[in-house]
Amino acid sequence: MSVRLDVLFTPAEFGRLREQDLSQSVCVVFDVLRATTSMVAAFSNGASEIIPVADIETAIAIRRERPEVLLAGERQGWRIRAEQTGSVDFDFGNSPREFTAERVQGRSLVMTTTNGTRALRACAHASLILIGALHNLKAIADAVRKASGANLLIVCGGTYEEAAWEDTIAAGALVDLLGSGMGADLISDAALMARELYRPYAGRLEVALGMSRNGRRLLSIPELRDDVAFASRLDMVSLTPRLGEDGVIRTGASAREVRPIAIIDFQNGGAEEGAGETRAKEETRSGL
Repeated sequence: MSVRLDVLFTPAEFGRLREQDLSQSVCVVFDVLRATTSMVAAFSNGASEIIPVADIETAIAIRRERPEVLLAGERQGWRIRAEQTGSVDFDFGNSPREFTAERVQGRSLVMTTTNGTRALRACAHASLILIGALHNLKAIADAVRKASGANLLIVCGGTYEEAAWEDTIAAGALVDLLGSGMGADLISDAALMARELYRPYAGRLEVALGMSRNGRRLLSIPELRDDVAFASRLDMVSLTPRLGEDGVIRTGASAREVRPIAIIDFQNGGAEEGAGETRAKEETRSGL
């Protein structure tokens, strides 16, 4: 059987995806700004599981059944508040910098986001569903290579019903890692497009993410601007979170040691964990 590599760019295609036979396919889902980056950050800092759900109501229902779970999610980029739930504020928004070891280690999270959870649900019938970010790109590539004989479909979370530049860049980076060992006739035009869009930015990922619609919006908000730099960091961890048949995301690690993601002081270029945790707490209070 020929192994095919393809990319799906927009949420407008999710409906068709649900009707497609994915029993012989690996799906990698990217929602770089910010859902899948936040998931990878949470697992890196010790979260035990993430339950992705489509809506606020489902998240609240799970909290009623399991009071110990933490709620994470956004609408229009901002943390979900009591005014939207009718009861409680969510514990986290969708900033990956919120998911510190102090707050998530050993905990179960329920997460709902505008597009990331939609993308996961659309390909839930694939043989393997991996959660991708720039943080774990090489680990994802290694996991895909091990799934020999399977087609690869890279699913971009997008923005509303449109393509998202940052997800396309991440998809292209993964195609670039994997494509050299594949025949040209097995790589779709969509995958080639993603790869060629990525290559000029291979050493400038923060610039690339900052150009995107979502990146520009985050950069315009003082409390959220550092999310762009955080999400652009490449191969920080060796985690391969995957969606199970029970609808819960858990993680597998490669042979390399996994190190927690510290909150980074990007202005000074160093990992100042204490200062970062203080800043994260301040940003949480301010409404991330």
